[in-house]
Amino acid sequence: MAVLYYEKDGDTALLAGKKIGIIGYGSQGHAHALNLHDSGVEVMVGLYEGSGSKAKAEAEGLRVASVADVTKECDVIMILLPDQIQGTIYKESIGPFLDSSKTLMFAHGFNIHFGEITPPADVDVSMIAPKAPGHRVREVYQEGSGVPSIVAVHQDASGKALANALAYGAALGSLRAGIVATTFKEETETDLFGEQAVLCGGVTSLVRNAFEVLTEAGYQPEIAYFEVLHELKLIVDLMYQGGMNYMRYSVSETAEYGDYSRGPRVIDAHVRANMEQVLKEIQDGTFAKEWMAENHEGQPRFKAMRGEGADHEIEQVGAQLREMMSFLKK
Repeated sequence: MAVLYYEKDGDTALLAGKKIGIIGYGSQGHAHALNLHDSGVEVMVGLYEGSGSKAKAEAEGLRVASVADVTKECDVIMILLPDQIQGTIYKESIGPFLDSSKTLMFAHGFNIHFGEITPPADVDVSMIAPKAPGHRVREVYQEGSGVPSIVAVHQDASGKALANALAYGAALGSLRAGIVATTFKEETETDLFGEQAVLCGGVTSLVRNAFEVLTEAGYQPEIAYFEVLHELKLIVDLMYQGGMNYMRYSVSETAEYGDYSRGPRVIDAHVRANMEQVLKEIQDGTFAKEWMAENHEGQPRFKAMRGEGADHEIEQVGAQLREMMSFLKK
């Protein structure tokens, strides 16, 4: 069973007198910085010269400086940058200024697990990773609650890495909901697998193929869009609220029977074997090497795939139909 931590397990007093440096001010960066700031923690934001986020962060009452200056001045450095640029920024502006008095933190273990970043042995290295997009992390905190997070310790040079990470999680608001203990390896590999096999890759490929099957069989694209994409949110919301059993309870018995009898024919043993191969490529580093090489080459294949996806008929039809849905604009 997983180890769970709640409010009684974290003490924000451990952050008293410390400065927390948030590197990056995107989705997660802004949420971490503002939640910690509102929890009474002294926060600085590290951005590159000319960043468009500087004015926004300053308008929200936060100090902004270069990544190097934030690293020099702060006691805790939380890196909240895209995976593919973390290694370069670390080498140029973070690593040279680390010492045993500082803690290095992450919200995803990619760069540590796959060796893109190798911190000094005398520096604490830990993770607090909220299980929600940044805007949701911020919204739920402002409502007086918090989103669940996971915690991991890669290096515990001080003997206090876990306690300090849980203090950070408390200031973020996550101990209000609960924090689950894991490792950098487990977080990284399961996160990548979830994105590739289900949450992004699996779902979009399933929807796109279903759309093509219907339209190639002569059905109207608009009707196909409603049936295989638009209504997906209704089903996911039911599962999010109460699991698969609650979803099945909520739909018709016709739909439930189709779930049991036809679902395993679509997602069959062949698909499972492909999932196992995807997981193997994550575990042995194949995917990480491929993704980093793609970035070193200027992302030619990535950009081509992005363009091909954006040009698909389902996107054109969806854009037209969503114009009918005024509730989406709220």
